[in-house]
Amino acid sequence: MQQTMESVRFDHVYKAFVARGRGSEPVLALQDVTFTAAPGEFVSLVGPSGCGKSTCLNLIAGLDGPSEGTVAHQGSAVRGVNTSVGYITQDDNLLPWRSLRGNVELSLELQGVARRERRTRAQEFIDLVGLAGFEDHYPHELSGGMRKRAGIIRTLVYDSSVVLMDEPFGPLDAQTRVILQAELLRLWERSRPTVLFVTHDLVEAIALSDRILVFTGTPGTIKREYRVELPRPRDPFRIHETPGFGELHDALWADIRVEIEQARTVS
Repeated sequence: MQQTMESVRFDHVYKAFVARGRGSEPVLALQDVTFTAAPGEFVSLVGPSGCGKSTCLNLIAGLDGPSEGTVAHQGSAVRGVNTSVGYITQDDNLLPWRSLRGNVELSLELQGVARRERRTRAQEFIDLVGLAGFEDHYPHELSGGMRKRAGIIRTLVYDSSVVLMDEPFGPLDAQTRVILQAELLRLWERSRPTVLFVTHDLVEAIALSDRILVFTGTPGTIKREYRVELPRPRDPFRIHETPGFGELHDALWADIRVEIEQARTVS
């Protein structure tokens, strides 16, 4: 069976939201967004706040639909909720009444995976992220970093071909962020799903990505695409020392700074 060339495709996508209140004019969030993501590719979306990055993820997940254009997953237009993708948000969204193990097993349980197999698969991922010994702990008994690990492996154990991540490390302290970036790369290398990753952290985007898409301010469209040629495997702890890092970081910041300054001028 021939593999689909593109895991994700946005084709001239526009998205407008209607504000509450009578007579309110639609607000254009995305304007003529076109891009693709190949199987196994790690793509980060960066840009000023409110530029529509998270909206892109919601369109792929089928939580909303485009006003114009086409959003496709594995060659088929997304129409309705897309249960074939994994989605990791800023919140860990762990169920408080289920243990760590129970939360990690949840997606497998919903798939109808037999109890013994889901226990084995869940334990493998729990071990991989250093949470062995905490299987029977409940979310309120875990630290923020531990809960975030649990949320990530709960999605990755599902073995989705496409994983959406919306600033998953945003609420964490700097040290924990870098630790989890390294663990995410290690987990991603195992099965190489396509990842679309929203972040405001340019260092994080460079450390993780194959490509970085820079969005303009509202309405968001893609201003520029950067290929991250830094060799893999990468060490997020020492990414600043990698030849080429500084030039790429400066170019990204120059692009985004222009958009931030323009937004301030308009407001």
